[in-house]
This record gives sequence, C-alpha cells and structure tokens, in this order.
Amino acid sequence: QVQLVESGGGSVQAGGSLRLSCAASGRTYTNYAMGWFRQAPGKEREFVAGIRWSAGITNYADSVKGRFTISRDNAKNTVYLQMNSLKPEDTAVYYCAARRTSPVGVGWGKRNEYDYWGQGTQVTVSS
Repeated sequence: QVQLVESGGGSVQAGGSLRLSCAASGRTYTNYAMGWFRQAPGKEREFVAGIRWSAGITNYADSVKGRFTISRDNAKNTVYLQMNSLKPEDTAVYYCAARRTSPVGVGWGKRNEYDYWGQGTQVTVSS
C-alpha cells in the first residue's frame, strides 16, 4: 500500500503563492499517477490537477489552469503543487491522491478511480 502525506498549506493573501508537497511511501516502485483535489466547506471534493508519475503528462481543472503547476520528483517520491495568483475561492483543504492506472479524459477527476489518499492540508486565501 502507498501512504501519502501532504504539507505546505497555510494562509496567504490573494495574489500570493504557496507550494504544497505530497510525500509518498510504500510501494513507490510502481509508477502511480498522482492528483490533487480540494474540498471547501459545504462543497464536494473537486479535482485540481493531475500528473502521470513517469510520463509527466499533466491535467488541470479550468479554475486553476495557468495559475497552478503540478510537478513531481520521482527520486524523492514527492509530488508538488505550485499555486500562484491565489484567489479566495482557492480556500480549501487540499488532498493528494494516487492511482495505479493512467488517467485520460474525464478519468483525471474521477475520485473513485484513485486508490490512495492523504489526510489533507489547509489552504486559506484572504482578500
């Protein structure tokens, strides 16, 4: 099994930046695709960004495209989410997730197709 631990959340003013990290341990010899999801109070968990572990192919939600960048360092078994130009509507708990299959199309955002989840890290953006 894979264990995921997020870090890097915090509070920032609108227009600021944060970088989230997701450290993976366990069966990391497998090339897992990774995703970032977020959940705001009273909202459902939504897809933010995804990356195939070995191929480097990425996918972003329309709401963050051009502002957020997902990347990974396979040697460190770590995935990052660089968040720039943050907006108050980005406020949420951000979750890292991993899947054994390579997502395509709408599959990037299918929560039930991800096999492992972290506990989340809070991001708060004030106006």
